Amino acid sequence: MIATALHGDDLVLGYQRTTVVHGVSVAIHPGVVTALIGPNGSGKSTVLRSLARLHRASSGRILLGRENGDLEDAAPLSVRDFARRVTLLSQSRPHPSGLRVRDVVAFGRHPHRRRFSPLTDTDQAMVDHAMELTGTAPMARRAVDQLSGGELQRVWLAACLAQDAGVLLLDEPTNHLDLRYQVEILDLVRDLADRHQTALGVVLHDLNQAADVADRIVLLHLGRVRATGPPAEVLTAEHLSEVYGLPIDTTVDPTTGRVRVEPRGRHHRRR
Repeated sequence: MIATALHGDDLVLGYQRTTVVHGVSVAIHPGVVTALIGPNGSGKSTVLRSLARLHRASSGRILLGRENGDLEDAAPLSVRDFARRVTLLSQSRPHPSGLRVRDVVAFGRHPHRRRFSPLTDTDQAMVDHAMELTGTAPMARRAVDQLSGGELQRVWLAACLAQDAGVLLLDEPTNHLDLRYQVEILDLVRDLADRHQTALGVVLHDLNQAADVADRIVLLHLGRVRATGPPAEVLTAEHLSEVYGLPIDTTVDPTTGRVRVEPRGRHHRRR
């Protein structure tokens, strides 16, 4: 896997004739977790899909290249060449039927294989590694029809890891997972950045999860970047209260130094 940087430069995105993202720029760097946050409809998932070349931009560019090197326009790359460098775990995924878990994880090797060719030893090793990382190895022979939503989520994540791309984009990866697997997925995200220098872009709704896992945060509101930078600079009471439209308190945990976010609803009680 080659350390790869992915930039979206001044992206304008829309659906039919309605523009929903207005000149957004996002940089995803190797060894860095960048979290995209914001209310529903702020454009987070649309931006992420555009970075994965699944949503065509009205204007702006997707740039790809080595960190500290020249970034090139990704548009001329074939689908296969782009998929060797960038992969996306989306919210909407097919629910395969009649396949074993290992077969689904092996889908991730598709960009590295010739059509109809069998899995090579390298392919098999990457599938094994991805399943070990995601805790799906014990269910390798199970039919995917028998899996819970959370189990299937981890299987699709394993397929993304088997792709061995330098950039991993995750759209709400903790959805449908119980508390244990939410923590394990976020730990895995950090491990991929810290140990493997993967460039990670993650859409998250849980602001405390974003504070825990991200090195940089992009706060989106009404299709524009309201703030970007380290968690302590972005996750402020002023920014969050304005964007989410309700009073929000933020504090810094004295032990971890991480920002903690607490919305104040009508029944909020101060400790």
